[in-house]
Amino acid sequence: MPLEKLERQQIIPITLTEAWSFFGRPENLADITPPSLGFRVTSSPQGAMYSGMILTYSVRPLLGLTRPWVTEITHCREPYFFVDEQRLGPYRFWHHQHHFREVAGGVEVRDLVHYILPFGFLGRVASGTVRRRLAAIFDFRRETVQQRFNKLRG
Repeated sequence: MPLEKLERQQIIPITLTEAWSFFGRPENLADITPPSLGFRVTSSPQGAMYSGMILTYSVRPLLGLTRPWVTEITHCREPYFFVDEQRLGPYRFWHHQHHFREVAGGVEVRDLVHYILPFGFLGRVASGTVRRRLAAIFDFRRETVQQRFNKLRG
């Protein structure tokens, strides 16, 4: 299976500290994930994010079937970036970089995801569908984040 890549960025009208306070808290992830995924954080709150933090979730990625998802925060440099990597879940490989930097008008939030699908030939057949679905999830996230922070400033 080839390594796939998804990249998204947006500017939101908040400070770097506010961006970190929101995105660095795993419990906020459910608020910016489409409800159809049934995303739920199942690990206990652990305070400030740190390298080595293990997070658990449940998610319905396909066909309404719920599955566990376990990620580890492998890199963390507050308030500039963190990386989560899947340890157990729906992908064969998942590496998600979250970058934050001050720019004119607020903070640029940049996501860079590299992933590999499981199931060999079947994964290749499904790759277009998964690519579109993942793009839709991040489009939902962009719109939800923009609305949330524009309301705070509005």
